[in-house]
Order: sequence, then structure tokens, then C-alpha cells
Amino acid sequence: MTVEFAARLPLSRNELDRDAEFRTTPDLDSVLRDDPATRYLPLRGSEMLRNADGTLRFVSAADVPEDTVLLYLGRAITDAADAPAGTRFVAAFVDPDTARAIEPDEDAWESLRMFGTELSARDQGLAVEAVAMANWHAVHGFSPRTGSPASVTTGGWVRRDPEGHELFPRTDAAIIVGVTDAEDRILLGSNAAWDQDRYSLLAGFVEPGESLEDAVRREVWEESGVRVEEPEYLGSQPWPFPASLMLGFRARAVDGDPSTARPDGVEILDVRWFSRDEIRERAGDTLLLPGRTSIARAIIEEWYGGPLDLP
Repeated sequence: MTVEFAARLPLSRNELDRDAEFRTTPDLDSVLRDDPATRYLPLRGSEMLRNADGTLRFVSAADVPEDTVLLYLGRAITDAADAPAGTRFVAAFVDPDTARAIEPDEDAWESLRMFGTELSARDQGLAVEAVAMANWHAVHGFSPRTGSPASVTTGGWVRRDPEGHELFPRTDAAIIVGVTDAEDRILLGSNAAWDQDRYSLLAGFVEPGESLEDAVRREVWEESGVRVEEPEYLGSQPWPFPASLMLGFRARAVDGDPSTARPDGVEILDVRWFSRDEIRERAGDTLLLPGRTSIARAIIEEWYGGPLDLP
């Protein structure tokens, strides 16, 4: 991954030591609560609060009830106006009543998907980690082996059922591909769940027992009927909506008639080849592209040759 490409991935920035060893500290919650320097990041579902200057809004331990599920996020490695290096951060997955007590204005709670590009590297790292783990905790309250309630341990990074079975967070690997043809046009598809004029890169989850390169070839063929060769890795970005790691590639269409591209008709309703001129003329008007928070946008701009003046 080049430095230039990496700079286009807002959700891959980070200035945080996750401090995994500290997660095993005995009576960790009390240790963190007793430290007045600890910053708590409240999450309502996967939504957060921001200050007027756009920074993440933290609260104190007194604002977080004792029975709240907490996650130790780590400690700052750089100085900032609101927290010096070494400051420890905790995500608090608050219930609706606590959320209203902290901030009653419904509109103040925002999704990372909408403001990820506006955060500092430290706040971006905190937000992505917190949202990903909030989504994991939301669906792992019970053991899949026994059905018993699973308690939170190890700073929020493990759940354990009464029989001692431990549950650990998982990330779903997904490939996303910028496919180009002999004329250096890019292949974009329109998903059945999107607006009619919205197009993005082809993507899909990596299946068990499958290499990333094979996943690229399979997903592009399944969704568009296009055979590709020479998949080239570009870079990765977490996408905690709910639990993906997007692995970016570019690939070339195998020689042949590009007009044979066809959508699968189920997940993808349309696939089309776009030239740079078409992107420049239509984007933001009759063509809606991925937002700046996504790796899809970064890959499209890498092919395009520079930033697109779009939201």
C-alpha cells in the first residue's frame, strides 16, 4: 500500500495504543473509574456525539452507570488539547435512558459513516474500534454453544459463559475491486438495495478456504460475468457496519468483448464501464458514487488520477 493511497483511507488512520496487556488488569473497571483522567466515549447503538469543533465528545465516569457494558479502547500516543499522551479511553455502550441523560437531543447522536472523514487520526481510531465492538457486543450476549448469558471480561474484549466457554470478536474479510478494461475504463455496479443512479465497485465476502485473489476472481465473475486477471492488492480499511475489513484490489479484465458484462440480477441490477470523461461529466448529477469515508471512493480516485469534488 502506497503512502499516497493510504492517505485516502480515513477509517484506516490511528494514533492509539490499544494496550492489550492492560486489559487483563484485575478489577479493571474500578481502576479506570478511579482515574479522573480516563475519558469515556458514550455510544448509543453505534452513534456518537461530537463537540462544536468536530472532535469526539467524551464524558466522565459519573455519567456512566455501573452496569453499563464497557470496552477499554487503549491510550493516546500523542498529545491533544483534550487529552495528553497516555490518556486512557473507554467506550460505554449506554442504554436509551442513559443516552437521553447525557444528551437529550436526538439529532446530536451521529453515525461514523457520515462524519468519519472529519475526525483526527486519534478520534477516528477510537470511533472505528468502538463501533465495531459495539456491534459485536450487541449480538453476543449469549453463548452460541449453551444459550447461557455470556458475561463481559478482559476489558470488554471477551465474553464468557458459565461453563467457561470464551467468545472472541471476529472480523469478516471482504474484497473490493477496481476492475479496468483494455481502454482503461472502470467497471461499476448498482446494488439492488441502492438508488437507481448509485454505482460503486464490485465487492464481496471471502469464503472459507479461499484466497483473497480467488475471492476477487469469483466475486467479479458472479456479479458481472467479467473474468479478471492479475489482482493487485492496494490496501485495507476497517468498515464496522457491522464487522468488515475491506481489502482493496485492482484487476484487469481478461481480453474479450467488454460488452458481455452482465449483472447477476439479484444483488447487482446493472453493471457498466465508465471512462474518466463520463465520471467527470456525470458524477454528482446522474451518477452517484460512494462517499468519501469508503475505500471504494479511494480506489475510484486512484484510478481517476486525483480527488473527485463530491461529498
